[in-house]
Amino acid sequence: MSYGTNIYGTMKIKSAINRLPAKEYLPCMKTGTRKANHTKSDNFNKMRTRQLFTLVLFLIIAGCTQMPPQLPLIDTTTFGGETDGKKVELFTLKNSSGIVAQITNYGGRVVSLWVPDRNGKFEDVVLGFPTLEGYQKTSEPYFGALIGRYGNRIARGEFMLNDSLYRLATNNGLNHLHGGIKGFNNVVWDAIQSDDKTLLLSYFSADGEEGYPGNLQVNVTYELTDDNELKIEYKAITDKTTPVNLTHHSFFNLKGAGNGDATDHLLQINAAYYTPIDSGLIPTGVLEPVEGTPFDFRTPTAIGARVNEENQQLKLGRGYDHNWVLLPSDSLLCFAARVVEPASGRTMEVYTNEPGIQFYGGNFLTGNDTGKYGKVYPFRGSLCLETQHFPNSPNQPSFPSTLLEPGQEYNSVCIYKFGAE
Repeated sequence: MSYGTNIYGTMKIKSAINRLPAKEYLPCMKTGTRKANHTKSDNFNKMRTRQLFTLVLFLIIAGCTQMPPQLPLIDTTTFGGETDGKKVELFTLKNSSGIVAQITNYGGRVVSLWVPDRNGKFEDVVLGFPTLEGYQKTSEPYFGALIGRYGNRIARGEFMLNDSLYRLATNNGLNHLHGGIKGFNNVVWDAIQSDDKTLLLSYFSADGEEGYPGNLQVNVTYELTDDNELKIEYKAITDKTTPVNLTHHSFFNLKGAGNGDATDHLLQINAAYYTPIDSGLIPTGVLEPVEGTPFDFRTPTAIGARVNEENQQLKLGRGYDHNWVLLPSDSLLCFAARVVEPASGRTMEVYTNEPGIQFYGGNFLTGNDTGKYGKVYPFRGSLCLETQHFPNSPNQPSFPSTLLEPGQEYNSVCIYKFGAE
């Protein structure tokens, strides 16, 4: 069913009328009420006409209220192109509530995500660009992307594994970030859209790519459920032991992408500890209690309420750019975080089977990027909630291991669930 078309409503009305038996149009009248100059046939026809008009009007109203809103979706025929000899495409997922996600196989990026507020008004709540060229020219390379082979940082771009030193590409000062110079965010994935709600992306990462050992086959499924969830499930297998830490990097603004900063969003993180960082944004290896610090989001708190406090960790990250240690759960997926945008009432909850979540407050956005609909993306104009194992785990034996062995299957789940209050 296409959005905003009157053909759907007209066909529905005609079909409904044609299915009604004639007896349903018979008028129910008292005798002796007809005027002398009207025949029985005249009165019958007038009453039938009035009832037909009422029925048509009712169906028009009902059809209009059920039709999804007209959304300015990105044109799938003009978005893409070709990269590394592979076709770049844009796919559209829809659910029964009218939520729409557009995802490209270039970096597995969520390009647009339309969700309603408390009054049913839809906004695109992820930052991004209307063309492939925009993603390739921006100074922020991770808008909406799938991240791998290792999400977050690895100190000095190296780690020891089975008595061998592996050297990775360094693309963040002296450190390795988000898979290297050409991480999973910059490759073209193979894509299969099985239905309106599901997109399967596959990528083969060869042994030695960006310095990592082992051939790695990765499958990522995006599913837009009728519970208003964007569900991301990652699976991977390898033929050599290798670290794997896959995540997703959408930049969210629940007011709508480019509609001001996100510091007034209320954030709750289900964590009593976080991992403090050094000057290179590498975790020190210590788990620090959040209590009594600006990192305590156990109850909903405005992101900007304490971001400018005198705090060494906030200075090192230029704000929030840290990993929180999620509280364990008896269920397969744990509640990780919740965001509320007070003005619109839009909410986003995050669920995962990962032990950590990176909260990044858009501290390195400069306002130099003009994205979709001609809107500028300002400093702290969004937030990222990246479910993950901890940064630099290959060099921190006390952190949960990220090693994937041959014969094992990597499985990670992240759910972004949208609502309004």
